[in-house]
Amino acid sequence: MSEATASSLILWPFEAIWWLVSTILSLTGRLVIIVLGVVFMLAGGLISATLIGAVLGIPILFFGVLLVLRGLF
Repeated sequence: MSEATASSLILWPFEAIWWLVSTILSLTGRLVIIVLGVVFMLAGGLISATLIGAVLGIPILFFGVLLVLRGLF
């Protein structure tokens, strides 16, 4: 396997998440995407309050942060 292929396989999930966030941003407005990101961050934080919920809450929180960053920049 070449190095470019290995790195592209490793980075593929992040590129897919960024593509999803960009698609949501293009379909909605910036304000809506920021509000949605804050809601996801709050929900992820509340779900992460328990140790068992952290498995699901941390990715939701991360997705919310990505939405807010994409909406701002």
